Amino acid sequence: MGLDGRVALVTGGSRGIGAATALRLARDGADVAITYVSAPDRAAAVAAQIEALGRRALAIEADSADGDAVVAAVERTVAELGRIDVLVNNAGIWLDGPLEDVTREQVDRMVAIHVTGAFLASQAAVRQMRDGGRIISIGSNLGPRAGAPGITLYAMTKAAIGGLTKGLAWDLGNRGITANAIDPGPIDTDMNPAAGPYADAQRAGIPTGRFGSGGDVAAMVAHLAGDAGRYINGASLVIDGGVNA
Repeated sequence: MGLDGRVALVTGGSRGIGAATALRLARDGADVAITYVSAPDRAAAVAAQIEALGRRALAIEADSADGDAVVAAVERTVAELGRIDVLVNNAGIWLDGPLEDVTREQVDRMVAIHVTGAFLASQAAVRQMRDGGRIISIGSNLGPRAGAPGITLYAMTKAAIGGLTKGLAWDLGNRGITANAIDPGPIDTDMNPAAGPYADAQRAGIPTGRFGSGGDVAAMVAHLAGDAGRYINGASLVIDGGVNA
């Protein structure tokens, strides 16, 4: 995908979609920084795999709910890897349950990670990014179409990713910096395993009859990050096996 010489930062890159994305970008030639919160061993393992591919790696402890930590992660990426060309706003958490049981603390944390963190990371990145950069944010197919009860907070915050993306597309287009969102559906990760207790119910609603993989999402990130994706801007691309069809 022509990423030789470029530097990417993937938030929440120690597992799941984030880890798959970090490794795919490295395979395509990028040096990659990742952030993590509570799994230093897993982050170190991802970094080691990146380095085994002949690329530079950087694992940064940074909670995406902490705006200062997110900005510092961008600045450290530039300080240690020399630049930033691609930002992937991937960090996320899951919460479901009755609407009336959602606490203020849960609201604050999910908004902080999915919305405020993504905004501040993007803002910090574009201050350092050269013309022609890329901002790619991971939303959810539950943002444009919730599809079930009990996920109002999650759907609300993921829907905000679409608005962030469209605004960035207009703000940054004159610099050749594109902004796009990817909205995954059922993806086999620690957060939503294909062998988990809710998997069969989800699988019944997928036209292809199977969960996707982190690699499916990572492939789209790589396309958007590379030269082939240079004219895709302000888009929200659903990768869900047809669930939202």
